Amino acid sequence: MHTITLKSDDNFYNTLNSMVKKLNTTKSDLIRKSVLYYQNVLEKEKLKQQIKLASFNTRNESLKISSDFDTSINDGL
Repeated sequence: MHTITLKSDDNFYNTLNSMVKKLNTTKSDLIRKSVLYYQNVLEKEKLKQQIKLASFNTRNESLKISSDFDTSINDGL
């Protein structure tokens, strides 16, 4: 296992200690879990953005097809 040194202000340090006591865990374990949780949040946000972009692309393509269909109907087909 690797060692990481972290500098923090008093507020962060006190918050960390308070959480460690409430959760009955270690600082290292809490920080490890927090980083993995944050990684998961970022991945979900990235996926959400990809889905949003795909949705906009699908909507635009659907509008184009609908417009083409309306043009065909107006041409007497």
